[in-house]
Amino acid sequence: MDRPPAVRGALRKLRAPRRPRLWFEVLLIAVSYAVYSAVRNAVPEQRAAALRNADWVWRTEHSLNIAVEHTVNRAVDSVTWLIVGMNYYYATLHFVLTVAVLVWLYRWHSGRYAAARLALFATTAVALIGYYLYPLAPPRLMDGTGFIDTVVKHHTWGSMASGNLADMSNQYAAMPSMHIGWSAWCGITVAMLVRRRWLKVLAVLYPVATLVVIVSTANHFWLDAVGGMLCLAFGFGCSAAWYGGLPSRLSRHVAVGGAQAHP
Repeated sequence: MDRPPAVRGALRKLRAPRRPRLWFEVLLIAVSYAVYSAVRNAVPEQRAAALRNADWVWRTEHSLNIAVEHTVNRAVDSVTWLIVGMNYYYATLHFVLTVAVLVWLYRWHSGRYAAARLALFATTAVALIGYYLYPLAPPRLMDGTGFIDTVVKHHTWGSMASGNLADMSNQYAAMPSMHIGWSAWCGITVAMLVRRRWLKVLAVLYPVATLVVIVSTANHFWLDAVGGMLCLAFGFGCSAAWYGGLPSRLSRHVAVGGAQAHP
């Protein structure tokens, strides 16, 4: 159905990348993260269902011959300095680097910022649906499997769902893994936009390292990572549909008047 010219013009105006405003972006990110945390933690903690789902995931991984989380968890835990470092990595880096990439986009890729931000926000929004529909216990909370809760064992600050902080967070929101969703968003976004090969390699290695960390600390199954990647695909799909292409296909800068500058 052909839209009236006024409607088409309004849509083009809405979809056109604009120069981001710092105060608005800081407020938007802060409010969005607060809402995400509140909604994620407000999802009912269905312990019985979460443990049943975890048992199903674990059995499924065994049938696929990819159930190596237990081996990885115990092997890495035997190296104290490594697992302690991973605990702090798990607690901080996914948030710190995600914000850092947003700042980098805002400063040096203003024409691509809005599209990349939409991909991130859509990824996170669909993940909240997953938390509600599919409560899942992390491996460290499963009974009789021998997984080690590395935060509890080594007395580190590494997870809002361990130790004294457990009552402040939904412990059964493991599927999908937003550690993977956010780190892969960072890695893909940076790899698509930088020119130096070593930076591209580091960008790709970041989500790979995050995958090793979430498994080593027994906070996620491999399949949680798959869920995170599916959410990310949805996020990039939403962004591409709205802006007419992935962030890397858009012009780097936005002109002062609001129109896109040439790449």
